[in-house]
Amino acid sequence: MTMTANLVALTRTTPFLYRFVGVGSCFGKPIRHSITIPAHSPSYALNFSNGIVFRQLRLSPKAVSDDGFNGGDGNNHGRGGGGKGDDSNGGENNWSFLSWYLDLLAKYPVLIKALTSAILTLIGDVICQLVIDQVPCLDLKRTFLFTLLGLVLVGPTLHFWYLYLSKLVTFPGASGAFMSLLLDQFLFSPLFIGVFLSALMTLEGRPSQVIPKLQQEWFSSVLANWQLWVPFQFLNFRFVPQQFQVLAANVIALVWNVILSFKAHKEILQK
Repeated sequence: MTMTANLVALTRTTPFLYRFVGVGSCFGKPIRHSITIPAHSPSYALNFSNGIVFRQLRLSPKAVSDDGFNGGDGNNHGRGGGGKGDDSNGGENNWSFLSWYLDLLAKYPVLIKALTSAILTLIGDVICQLVIDQVPCLDLKRTFLFTLLGLVLVGPTLHFWYLYLSKLVTFPGASGAFMSLLLDQFLFSPLFIGVFLSALMTLEGRPSQVIPKLQQEWFSSVLANWQLWVPFQFLNFRFVPQQFQVLAANVIALVWNVILSFKAHKEILQK
């Protein structure tokens, strides 16, 4: 089946997108930016409560435009005005980076999401070793293998899972978000956590310890996953467009990667 790419314009008036791509913070004067990216759904009109609006456009592709605006409307909750000089230039530079990132994401979705996941798993394991385990020096082999799984397993798997889920669940509004949440957290997540722990133990040269590791850490990992992800994923499925869901999940993924690294490398207790 051939899918015709829809054109989506993104209007930014708050720093929400900055938070899940790690660009920076909001600058003084709100700036409206139009970015053309392909959408997977023919019906695409979602409104973030914090002021980000995605609208479907039937226009030819166009360059990114930066034009400040004053005042406020129902979508930006009255935020507007202010901000001149260096702050405005800094905001435009940061938004140019975001535009570049989103352009790469549209062209190479699997690769960019895989690289993003790899970076987050790397940072998560380093934080776990230095802050929680408090090791005198980093175990580079451990970090490499943990990062490798983020690159080849986590990012690509989540990309295709969210894509499939968006096609599987077609209910609108809160009912669709709730159904997606149930499938994601109570079907996919327990299975994926088991696969991840098993793959990591195997890569580390400890395949004989896969079963003991799962017996000791799998259920507690699933519980920790539910406590962290269930509230967030409901909002993710409810408000975030499909092609941004992995990016949004990466905000919480950094915290989750620290937890997962700790549990994955926790010493197996002998019975």
